[in-house]
Amino acid sequence: MLIRAGYEIHFETASATPMMAMLSIHPSRQKDLQTPQQIETSPIIPIYNYEDSFGNICTRLTVPPGGVTLSADFVIEDSGLEDARAPDAPSTPVAELPDDILIYLLGSRYCETDRLMGVAWAEFAQFESARDRVDAIVAFVHNHIKFGYEHARSDKTAWNAYQEKQGVCRDFAHLAITLCRCMNIPARYCTGYLGDIGIPPVDAPMDFSAWIDVYIAGDWYTYDARHNRPRIGRILMARGRDATDTALTTAFGPAQLTSFLVHTDEVESVKTPQ
Repeated sequence: MLIRAGYEIHFETASATPMMAMLSIHPSRQKDLQTPQQIETSPIIPIYNYEDSFGNICTRLTVPPGGVTLSADFVIEDSGLEDARAPDAPSTPVAELPDDILIYLLGSRYCETDRLMGVAWAEFAQFESARDRVDAIVAFVHNHIKFGYEHARSDKTAWNAYQEKQGVCRDFAHLAITLCRCMNIPARYCTGYLGDIGIPPVDAPMDFSAWIDVYIAGDWYTYDARHNRPRIGRILMARGRDATDTALTTAFGPAQLTSFLVHTDEVESVKTPQ
């Protein structure tokens, strides 16, 4: 299947403001591009990319006085397959986990394992299979949190989402990640495009989405507590410990977001985006 995706985001600022953006697709998906994917700026300003310690593409720029519009438009090929379910296997003993996986068991800025450890073991200790534990955790989070854009705030942690029982997709992801880590199942935060492909149209503005990867039987598998069902057409942009490592934009000074448009649609053929 072919998916056309992209965005147009505008920031306003009174003075030159350095910014870091994670708006490029992840290197693991670049081989699937059918048209070029690059960040355009209006006005044209200098930008450059680097790869961070998690393998994400980061873009550095300075927003000029008055502001800037960042945009991209591309076509990518996708398998059209649903998220693969993890195999029915026990959790890998912590002592046997690869060194680079251990970080995804630790608490992080938005994932306070210390505060949710008791909740996790009370709710999920009876499941022996790692897959069954993840299934139960994802279903629990899906039913525990009420989704609503009005519930979004930048400082909300997994513990806050658990207590308040409301949030947006990043809050579903943070709580699911934290509960998995409490049960010694490595979990990481993912962000990217997820359009209404293969499901009835959703009457809400398109946005970027957040989901999780869990490490079971030596590989990573995708789960989504917000939707609690396998989906098709995910386009990964960035992944890390939590939203701190994958922020779409980080401004090092006052910069006001005044416009935010995202599109993700299945198309029948490759046409050069206009």
